[in-house]
Amino acid sequence: MNLNRAIVLSLTTALITSSAFAHQWCWTSNRCNTYGWQLMTPDERKAHQAKLVSFRDYSACEKYIDKHHKSMDERAKINGVTLPPVEDNPCEALKALGKLK
Repeated sequence: MNLNRAIVLSLTTALITSSAFAHQWCWTSNRCNTYGWQLMTPDERKAHQAKLVSFRDYSACEKYIDKHHKSMDERAKINGVTLPPVEDNPCEALKALGKLK
């Protein structure tokens, strides 16, 4: 019985540790770090997140972000919304995590 507990405890610890380690190497978009978040549908947010984490090249990421910001600016104008200034650069965050070169 004690052996089973030890195995379960070891497996649980390994799972928690690997999840925490994996999380530190990922970046997720959210309303605090994504320009125009409030103007995007849930599906657009998912697609935006997937697109960003698919990049391996910094300049390609920057081009995409520039296009995204212009698109969100257009939506904001159409909807009469004032977007807060850009504070975060997801390309920089991904570069800092070693995802972009």
